[in-house]
Amino acid sequence: MVDSITVSVKELHAYGVSVLTSIGMNKQDALTIADKLVLTDSWGTFTHGNKLLGDYVTRLQAGGTNPLGRPRIVSEGPAWAIVDGDNAAGQVGCDFAMRKAIELAKLAGISYVGVKNTSHFGAAGVYPAMAAEANMIGLAMANDIPSVCAPGSRKAVMGTNPLAYSIPAGEHPPILLDIATSTVAGGKVYAALQRGETIPTDWIIDSDGNPTTDGSLYPLKAALAPMTGHKGYGMALLHENLAGVLTGASISWQVLNWIFDDKTKPTGHGAAFIVINPEAMMPLDKFFQRVDDLINEIHNSPTVNEIEHLLVPGEMEWKRREAALIKGINMPSDVVSKMRDLDNQIGLNTHWLN
Repeated sequence: MVDSITVSVKELHAYGVSVLTSIGMNKQDALTIADKLVLTDSWGTFTHGNKLLGDYVTRLQAGGTNPLGRPRIVSEGPAWAIVDGDNAAGQVGCDFAMRKAIELAKLAGISYVGVKNTSHFGAAGVYPAMAAEANMIGLAMANDIPSVCAPGSRKAVMGTNPLAYSIPAGEHPPILLDIATSTVAGGKVYAALQRGETIPTDWIIDSDGNPTTDGSLYPLKAALAPMTGHKGYGMALLHENLAGVLTGASISWQVLNWIFDDKTKPTGHGAAFIVINPEAMMPLDKFFQRVDDLINEIHNSPTVNEIEHLLVPGEMEWKRREAALIKGINMPSDVVSKMRDLDNQIGLNTHWLN
């Protein structure tokens, strides 16, 4: 196993852009993808950052993802739109969709934008973060090939179908939650396996429906467990409808696995974004103050042991990002290994990976 590496945000971003432009992607789309992968790594969510870049490149080079895809609006109304992602990289189509959702919410107060014909969109949280930067509340969700069982099932029924939301504040960073509707994201199973670690008993079930600690069984001979049982299953089903059924995207087993299935074919993923403009309902400074008051109340709640104060979702991630912008990002060894393999494959000879 290689050692971890600390790299600056600027250098990591330049690496991503260089990789993607070297295989024929235009610079603007490369910048969009690099922005989101680096933001994810700076939060410390390494399973969904630059670790995935090599797999994205493989699918782009094979033709399953269109490196020159141009997302476009195929239908819209005063507060909604449907986007055809043109099988571009997931981050490209979904960035386009979230920007449209923000634009619509400025006018209508609230908006829904769905995306079809897209691919794996990375960490869901990067899209609500865009809304928060525009002083709006944002939600993002997506569907995926089934990899998560339902209560009582012996095989996968739903995808990990993530949900993320962000709520801007005044004196505090935005509240930010990004969760899979499974107990853990599938990427955490792969990461544990690559590090030679045993996984907890509540992460996956085997083909007989029994809990197992053998991460090598996933995904072909095992399924992820749903988050909190029927509750996670119910949320995943909602996301399947909003991101898959309503958008016209592929649903359930029609969606291809973006890593393991035929890399020459589109995966057919769907995604959905909802944006709420608080300023349409109350003065923005009043909204910020109310969010700050809520966060302060949570911070001041009694704690156990030596915990300084309770955290709100996203607080740790924004602190990590703040530190990363100054000190760089410490990339774990499994991520460095994947990036080094990709660097050698393309022949970039990135100095901090050698």
